[in-house]
Amino acid sequence: MEILILTGMSGSGKSVAVNSLEDIGFFCIDNLPPQLLADIVIKLARANQGEGVGIDRLAVVVDSRSAEFFSTLDDSLRHIEEEKLPYKILFLDASNDTLISRYKQTRRSHPMSEEGGILTGIDRERALLRPLRERASSILTTDGETPQSLAKKVYKIVEADVDEQRRITILVQSFGFKYGVPEDSDLVLDVRFLPNPFYIEELRPLSGQDQGISDYVYGFPETRVFLEKQVDMLLFLMPYYIREGKITLTISVGCTGGRHRSVLLAGAIAHRLRQNDYRVTLTHRDIAKDLQK
Repeated sequence: MEILILTGMSGSGKSVAVNSLEDIGFFCIDNLPPQLLADIVIKLARANQGEGVGIDRLAVVVDSRSAEFFSTLDDSLRHIEEEKLPYKILFLDASNDTLISRYKQTRRSHPMSEEGGILTGIDRERALLRPLRERASSILTTDGETPQSLAKKVYKIVEADVDEQRRITILVQSFGFKYGVPEDSDLVLDVRFLPNPFYIEELRPLSGQDQGISDYVYGFPETRVFLEKQVDMLLFLMPYYIREGKITLTISVGCTGGRHRSVLLAGAIAHRLRQNDYRVTLTHRDIAKDLQK
């Protein structure tokens, strides 16, 4: 099990980092008291090995919100090491000016400010977290980072050996316009310009997953031209969606009833994206609706 301890200064972007880690499959526990760290990590690791609980990646946030328990952190880390469970510590930091500005923008009080103001709280927190910062596997300074750019840096730290394009999940779904455009669509492709097999009696009972529909629709040269142009455009767009921090993309392919043309073309698009090493899920929302009538 991959274990990441996320910590750092309040206001440095830990919430953004946690959301980013969840998006790439981490099971995240926020604001865990340090004295519970070892017990939870060890139990989850043993359960994962023995029973397959499905938690392959664990991220635990430990920070100054548990200041009164921080003296127990060294013992917890030592227990984890004794169990021979490798872990990494990611420490998020920022300059005093940046932290003060962020607190003023959010109008929140610093968790360690008490009566001393924001800067006093920051100084106290730096002193508390200094030993943990010195043990960090990676230190990420977040001055000037947007949520998108910070998320991208977190990805690079925890998934340095993973191809960037594997960080986006693409859902390709077919649908029928007569039943409405899926509300979760990011991109909508309309294939109603292609001849409709529905009007050919022997093809009507079939779906876009059948060879008869494929032979018919691909019998028109505009089908392959459309497919090539759409795939080319999608392959052009994907790196820019990833650059902007997009984690999921839904491509909806529609025809009139959602049974023939859209099913065929959605499957072809999904296949071509997988060939280019993208992670793709394919669904057919309306494939059986016309037959139910």
